[in-house]
Amino acid sequence: MFFQLSAAILALLGLISAEAAEKPNILIVLADDLGFSDLGCYGGEIATPNLDRLAQNGLRFTQFYNTARCWPTRAALLTGYYAQQVGRDKIPGVPKTGGAGKRPDWAPLLPVLLKPAGYRSYHTGKWHLDGMPIAEGFDRSYYLKDQGRFFNPTKHWLDDKPLPPVEKDSGFYATTALADHTINFLKEHAAKHADQPFFQYLAFAAPHFPLHALPEDIAKYDQIYERGWEAVRTTRFENLRQLGMLDCELSAVERDLGPPYPFPKALEILGGGEVNRPLAWDSLTTEQQSFQAKKMAIHAAMIDRMDQEIGRVISQIEKMGQLENTLILFLSDNGASAEIMVRDDGHDPDAAPGSAATYLCLGPGWSTTSNTPFRRHKTWTHEGGIATPLIVSWPKGIAERGGSRKTPAHVVDVVPTLLALAGISAPEKIDEIEVPPKPGRDLRPAFAAERRIERDALWWFHDGHRAIRVGDWKLVAAKGEPWELYDLSKDRAEANDLSSGEPDRVAVMERAWDQLLERARGLATSGKAP
Repeated sequence: MFFQLSAAILALLGLISAEAAEKPNILIVLADDLGFSDLGCYGGEIATPNLDRLAQNGLRFTQFYNTARCWPTRAALLTGYYAQQVGRDKIPGVPKTGGAGKRPDWAPLLPVLLKPAGYRSYHTGKWHLDGMPIAEGFDRSYYLKDQGRFFNPTKHWLDDKPLPPVEKDSGFYATTALADHTINFLKEHAAKHADQPFFQYLAFAAPHFPLHALPEDIAKYDQIYERGWEAVRTTRFENLRQLGMLDCELSAVERDLGPPYPFPKALEILGGGEVNRPLAWDSLTTEQQSFQAKKMAIHAAMIDRMDQEIGRVISQIEKMGQLENTLILFLSDNGASAEIMVRDDGHDPDAAPGSAATYLCLGPGWSTTSNTPFRRHKTWTHEGGIATPLIVSWPKGIAERGGSRKTPAHVVDVVPTLLALAGISAPEKIDEIEVPPKPGRDLRPAFAAERRIERDALWWFHDGHRAIRVGDWKLVAAKGEPWELYDLSKDRAEANDLSSGEPDRVAVMERAWDQLLERARGLATSGKAP
């Protein structure tokens, strides 16, 4: 899909209402499969000093949500619609929806929407959307598709043009390379386009499987996780409570809940150290404990390195004299993953864990810990699958330092918020097609103070998992399971199912969920598709 912005469309989008220099620059940093409590500023033991510093100088949201999976989150983040509404997540009975779905013409991406306000837009990293970055409105792009090979990717593009495969033993590491390209784009912006604000979208593949990390980063965590996942989880929970970020109990570990998709052959390849259930740590063999501790050390190393590279990007913005007026958002596309599989170049059990020849996944034991204090994992619409850290930093625009926000919010809120900050409105028509209202809300009031953003509901549907939140009430059902009802004002851990005592509330919320599904079905089949 390629959007030619005519003068008429620019008028509909809204003309520049102030000098470009007065508009904030925007940096969105998206992690991949990061758990709610993985960061230091969210109670974790992993060293994330650069993100912690952003949190100290800005805000941390404690009830911010993604869509439970990578590609729907990216669609919602960059369009402002639920992924199902734009055909980017599966709707039963509607063909050509899902990971291979095509957005309608009325659903351009954020760089197209920001262009009338004078923004130049840059993309670095993972894409997982339809189309290609430059064709979809970005001015520069380094697109790394081959996320299964952190050291030697074979599929990547610069400005939509394919690059040759990276040779083995070249010194390439994906997380560092993404920061390098981001910094290069920002330097070019400063040299050639300093009179315009920038939008930089930095989409890391870390800490998504395979667990690939630099040896020096792994070494920092080699002994830390030998005490086991229960002990680490308990410490994280205590840290979150001390930080005043949560007031709930610690969810019970679901010992019988394993990966969302079975790959039994992978377990054979990975050997006796792998386990596909979050069993009691003291029930594991010595081999299993050692294997599992090493996996979490690599996961931590990937996050540590990501933080280091974020620090380099922030330093570049600071050198440009733009840090005070740059809005930085950091979040994750879904909760930590319980998946276990072997893909791409396979797994050599004799190779050093975390190296290019290995293929390890975090698995349900440690993903339960990463998602502390919540239940379940990536793909599920329980809190463990959909709750993400959100750090918001904008020194010039947010007066509070080190605050937190309990405001429930969702990735669909990002586009409306950024358009409001840019002083423009979404178009009412594109190519004579009416543009549906976006479901998200402007979060600027929550940047200023703790307050509830009024909305009818927040809604989820992925891979058969369903949820809806109305106020503090959440109705949720795993695939093939009955509805559960929780009062999140008292029970973010989803420990006390109230559905049997609240049948009327369940019925009303179920009807609302059904209505939103039908709304999504109607939108996904409307308008021209590319």
